[in-house]
Amino acid sequence: MTLLKPALAAVGAAALALGLTACTGAAADGADDGTVTIGTLRGQPHLFTPYFYDDFAPEGVEFEIVLFDTSSDIKNAIVSGSVDFGVTGAASVITGVSQQQDVTVVASSADGGTRIVASPDIATPEDLVGATVGYPMGATQEILLKETLASLGIDPEEDVELVNLPFAEMAGAYSSGQIDAFISAEVGPSIAMQEDAHELTSPYETGIGRTNIVLATTASLAQDDPELVQDVVDTHAQATEHLAAHPDEWADRMVEEFVVDRAVVATAIENTWPRWEIDADYEQTLRAMNDEMVAFDQVAEPADTEALTDTTFVDAVDTP
Repeated sequence: MTLLKPALAAVGAAALALGLTACTGAAADGADDGTVTIGTLRGQPHLFTPYFYDDFAPEGVEFEIVLFDTSSDIKNAIVSGSVDFGVTGAASVITGVSQQQDVTVVASSADGGTRIVASPDIATPEDLVGATVGYPMGATQEILLKETLASLGIDPEEDVELVNLPFAEMAGAYSSGQIDAFISAEVGPSIAMQEDAHELTSPYETGIGRTNIVLATTASLAQDDPELVQDVVDTHAQATEHLAAHPDEWADRMVEEFVVDRAVVATAIENTWPRWEIDADYEQTLRAMNDEMVAFDQVAEPADTEALTDTTFVDAVDTP
């Protein structure tokens, strides 16, 4: 369904309040009662994989989804034991490991999910000079924006006016004319593109590439209950491959869960690449993200890359 322009602001607000009608639930007692708690974010297609876990769960294991507002909240819940696993931003895990917290990546989850969009008046990246550009301070998108601008010969500190905004406010700020362009995680860019925004340039040409979302847990759980972690990673791998093979079902279930416009979801899914493997190239992008987070003062010390990932479980996955 194509939205009419007068309704876009209201639809955008509703879409960005995703999850308010979804069941959140409190964290259960971990796997002790057969229930595994999974933290994820509200209404973002690149973090939707846990909604397919029950379709592939091994006998005796049930999954409970716990919704959060930010990847940092998910990482903190993993560290505190409030949830057993989290589908979350790689940057949040890097932050935790850099602070010597008990958290590690046991699988990748989705690449992409980020766009740089602009108004029709900004036809080329060079037109950004003098423009007001929204970005989320401290997120991976800050790095991607500043690196992309610098590669194009645009000084992010001098040539544009940067405005720090939460993800949920980007599309609304664009629609109201407060900003001329922005970088954000989906679905904000896709909401703006249903109005009159267009994708200005790719944010994926830095050393970080498309790397974004991971499956994380504690190193302690990986050591103490490797069978459970393997079951979850196996389930995650099957669910991830199912999403990749069935984008229409992915969109339908997200629309049903969060009552968001299907055209917005479909556009966002086109910008998302589900994955679960961790190979050498992927680990290199994590190292690049780690280095950039230090360079941009997002972390005081680099994360120990040996502690950042545990590939034991993805190496043992045998999907049907």
